[in-house]
Amino acid sequence: MKPELSVVIPILNEAANLEILHQEFTQALAATGRAYELLLIDDGSTDESFAIMKRLQAGDRRVRVIRFRRNFGQTAAFAAGVDAARGDVVITADGDLQNDPGDIPGMLQRMSADGADIVCGWRKDRKDAFLSRRLPSMLANRLISWATGVRLHDYGCSLKVFRADVIKTLHLRGEMHRFLPALASGIGATIVEMPVNHRPRTRGTSKYGIGRTFRVILDLLTVKFILSYSTQPLQIFGMLGGVMALTGAGLLGYLGTLRLLHIESIMQRLPLTLLGILLLFTGVQFVTLGLLAELQARNYHELQNRPSYVVREVVESLDE
Repeated sequence: MKPELSVVIPILNEAANLEILHQEFTQALAATGRAYELLLIDDGSTDESFAIMKRLQAGDRRVRVIRFRRNFGQTAAFAAGVDAARGDVVITADGDLQNDPGDIPGMLQRMSADGADIVCGWRKDRKDAFLSRRLPSMLANRLISWATGVRLHDYGCSLKVFRADVIKTLHLRGEMHRFLPALASGIGATIVEMPVNHRPRTRGTSKYGIGRTFRVILDLLTVKFILSYSTQPLQIFGMLGGVMALTGAGLLGYLGTLRLLHIESIMQRLPLTLLGILLLFTGVQFVTLGLLAELQARNYHELQNRPSYVVREVVESLDE
């Protein structure tokens, strides 16, 4: 029977949590009354995680295990799970038991009641260290909300519920799994946020560190470009190049006028002359780069047979 719900959970060295993880998610998903599947993605674990997952799968046909050849990262694990998901609704969660599966029925109800495409968990009472985890997360959430225009309290919470037709259109790289709501907003998805229970980690070790914050900021630049200029890169490169070229041309025109009127020698304004030349040539290069990026973007969408729009539904009267 085709499942209605697909739960995707990346696993990396979580042997101590897997038995309880399976038990808690089984209870929570059974409470929904819907057919489901539990996809466990082994992201290159080096402990007994895969052996335990195989044993769980042997005793529960609703469990599916996908094993990577090596560690590819959490985003790749989520992407593999989403690609393999068969349900109409895809639920993502962490494998460290800090996400509470008991929140899933309420999130599904919220999705149905609001007609939302995505329900994002908000760890309102987060059980993590303040300086190393909560403070960087608060700053990152504000920065991401400002840059993308999608204002959420908690981009980093992995507990999210998606309509499959939305999440399957998104392509993930780097650390972009946390930007899924922002990326989905680019195709017109409706997003709501819901407070969820967050529990302290009691088993295993955290895979997160302060270094991930810097990678998130770099990926944010990519997301901002994708949302605003992926189909029209000439607008950003052309605007920057045009301003630089016009400024450089203005400086050179001003210096040329001084020289022609014998007011001042260009050699006496050599730094300003070099600046004008640099701005002019760099501006022309930016405009050229924008044109090349525009051609590449068009070729990409044509080769992928991807339209520049996403249809949510069609309402029409059909002739018999």
